[in-house]
Amino acid sequence: MEPMEPDQWLAQYGQKIEQAKRNAEQAQEQLGGVGGSATSPDGLITVTVNASGALTNLILRPGLRGEDPERVSGAIMSAVGQAQRAAAGQVVQIMNDFVGEGPALDFVKANMPNGYSGDGDDPVEPEPEIQRRDTRPDDDYFTNPPDVMA
Repeated sequence: MEPMEPDQWLAQYGQKIEQAKRNAEQAQEQLGGVGGSATSPDGLITVTVNASGALTNLILRPGLRGEDPERVSGAIMSAVGQAQRAAAGQVVQIMNDFVGEGPALDFVKANMPNGYSGDGDDPVEPEPEIQRRDTRPDDDYFTNPPDVMA
């Protein structure tokens, strides 16, 4: 391998710096559009957070009037945590595309206060009703009925 001329090395180094700068700008632009949203199970509370997990919007619907304030604050905090996990999942994906697997991505993942969507701690969503429906033929269903007293 022949030695590289200093001017050639400097030009290649300059190109690498420019590419890294473009990549950083692209990642920053993508991160600027990140956010998460969550709604309480009763549909009365909706929260939105930005990429850093800071609350950017809170909607309290009229059905909350007269509710116990501790229940409401607990539901708000739960929704904020879910929204933060959703936003963090987007951040992890963008950073994975930017830096790849390795110590830098591990650092990002470790600093998500509520973890991130896709980290294996997501609550299990119930199957849609159509997938829970027993679709066996009637003869089979009545010969071996489901255990409804479980």
